[in-house]
Amino acid sequence: MSEHPTGPVETGAPMNYEEHEKTYDMFIAGAKYGTMIVVALLIAMAAGFFTAGGFLGGILTFIIACVAGFIFLK
Repeated sequence: MSEHPTGPVETGAPMNYEEHEKTYDMFIAGAKYGTMIVVALLIAMAAGFFTAGGFLGGILTFIIACVAGFIFLK
């Protein structure tokens, strides 16, 4: 019914570890900066909705939070 292979387990092409590490680093950077932007957006929305700053205050808060986040995460 089922076949039991007797050869090596890895039969595909050899791994390109350098490319794998580049992809992993890009994923980590995307997750890190994406999370930072979402948090900055939530803070800006709270500042815009619950303070007297309104829409422009929220945008200004978002820009300041993003700049601070990029500086902090470098």
